[in-house]
Amino acid sequence: MPYFIYKVGPLNILNKQGNADSFKEAKTLANELRKGLDPKTGVQIKMIFAENELQAEDILSQPREVGDSQAGDDY
Repeated sequence: MPYFIYKVGPLNILNKQGNADSFKEAKTLANELRKGLDPKTGVQIKMIFAENELQAEDILSQPREVGDSQAGDDY
């Protein structure tokens, strides 16, 4: 299964930037793309491991649930 690299913009708009067969190659591409981002825009580069492009976009479009370890120290 390949790795897909996406630029995720405001309103969770996905823009495919590339794909790679190995983690190392995908990580290098994602880091290069991140270097060119303006942090004020709210755009992120995300890498996802999926069977195909459709599955990758589906996973990235789903809201993530906050687990207990990510919720913080709410008492």
